[in-house]
Amino acid sequence: MIIRKKYFLVILVVVLFGCDSVHAQEPILITQSPDMNEVVFDGKWSFYTEWKRSSLDTLYYPDNTLIYLRTAHEDNFIYVFVDDVSETKFNKHGDFTIICFAKDDKTSVATENDYCFGNTLDGKNPFVLQGGSPVGLSGNFKKIQNPDEFIGISSISDKNDRYAKIPHPSYEFRIPIDLIGRSSAYAFYLEVYHSNSKRIYSWPQETISESPLKIPTPSDWGEIISPDKSLPEFPFPLFSLLSAIILVLYITRKKHYLLI
Repeated sequence: MIIRKKYFLVILVVVLFGCDSVHAQEPILITQSPDMNEVVFDGKWSFYTEWKRSSLDTLYYPDNTLIYLRTAHEDNFIYVFVDDVSETKFNKHGDFTIICFAKDDKTSVATENDYCFGNTLDGKNPFVLQGGSPVGLSGNFKKIQNPDEFIGISSISDKNDRYAKIPHPSYEFRIPIDLIGRSSAYAFYLEVYHSNSKRIYSWPQETISESPLKIPTPSDWGEIISPDKSLPEFPFPLFSLLSAIILVLYITRKKHYLLI
């Protein structure tokens, strides 16, 4: 009887701690949305329903900071909107946001398959970082030329914002899937910096840091996944090729039966 009680306690502890661990690492679920083709890239909610048909993750922090993260994919792009609603004492060109994607397993050192995208508040020059650099002080990331069709833009919200009417920073990104690689799951990291308070708000930890800027290794990132496997989508030329092959096979097989 005593042994059974011990086993029960062990199982209870494993379940409780296991549930906490799973909750802490709960992935972001990205959705497919045809409305993304209608997004006006001006760094803010351009109209009330602009980002409505996208996945929503609400991030809460110990100092009551609230950040809304919206994600979606359509065609050859992943779309990300960061609505920093609590930052009402913002600093143009001082505040910024970085988002990172890694297609492969979470490595202890950033590799060439890891990418980060960022921009300063109201900035006109977004940047792209790629892993694989031998310089550890930079988190093994290096700046590369912005790829074609990449968009990273930020602005101050206005009356169209869905969550708060008080002006605050917001950031819009369009990430080419061909750059980061097609997958139904990525390692993902978010970092939002408030320059006035010198605080960094990150995900997946949902913690506040005042340490100098340094992107953590992919092994500490969270996950963003497509539950219905609609990501990756086939690029149009490949889809056309597959359709043509299927059609040829169908016609060939039909002729074969007619000859018999």
